[in-house]
Amino acid sequence: MLKLAIQKSGRLHEDSMKLLKECGISVSNGANKLKTEATNFPLQVFFLRDDDIPQYVEDGVADLGIAGENVVYEKNKSVKVVEQLGFGGCRLSIAVPRGESYKHIQSLEGKRIATSYPFLTRQYLERNKVNAEIHEISGSVEIAPGIGLSDAICDLVSSGSTLLTNGLKEVETILQSQAVLIRHNSFDLVQQQLLDKLLFRIHAVRKAKNNKYVLLNAPNNKLEEIISLLPGMKSPTVLPLAEEGWSSVHSVLSEDEFWDKIERLKDAGAQGILVVPIEKMVM
Repeated sequence: MLKLAIQKSGRLHEDSMKLLKECGISVSNGANKLKTEATNFPLQVFFLRDDDIPQYVEDGVADLGIAGENVVYEKNKSVKVVEQLGFGGCRLSIAVPRGESYKHIQSLEGKRIATSYPFLTRQYLERNKVNAEIHEISGSVEIAPGIGLSDAICDLVSSGSTLLTNGLKEVETILQSQAVLIRHNSFDLVQQQLLDKLLFRIHAVRKAKNNKYVLLNAPNNKLEEIISLLPGMKSPTVLPLAEEGWSSVHSVLSEDEFWDKIERLKDAGAQGILVVPIEKMVM
């Protein structure tokens, strides 16, 4: 049985539980539960503080963990990142008061920087040969310049609205972060086989999210042009319609190229375009 640690609450908890559900793994998350077992997969789930997950995985108390890259790299534990999971996106950035002149990273020389991420902040400053004073604080980092505690901050940024509200501007990005699956370094053969099964499901779910199933009607005299726009997983499926001179074309489009391809399909003569979400996609 695999032991997986996830956030007991916070921004990654809901998406982690949703991922397990989409992978067909049934997990009960009752109030105040610290651990539970899946009913249809050999998996035990621990609900922990985000900051503690890398330590639990390093120690082997949990075999796997889902945590933000920002936490994994800040804690600097001996764990391996297995998979980026595509949710919980944010960035770790340095910000300064909006009215302050800022030209480059050397502008922070001799300044005071408040942060909950002292390891990553110090590492970034050292890489850029900047000597600054780091003040480690555990919360409400964005108010530090306003109350005179620091000249700048290093904190997580999503939309940037919190920085704006507190009169700050983002000037340096240290790390682009998302949720990742981590593992400890002493997996046996059985654990690896179970992990491979879990990753197979995760890949199928993530692949489905990035693709759409497309059905359309095409005049036969435009079929070759339309097919050239729809590579699909191997090639589009083409079926004759009851109306003579028309065919139904089925294919898969990636989210990245979806709107551009749809416009080109319409221009090529496609009609009755139907777009359907894909639940799972096994390659």
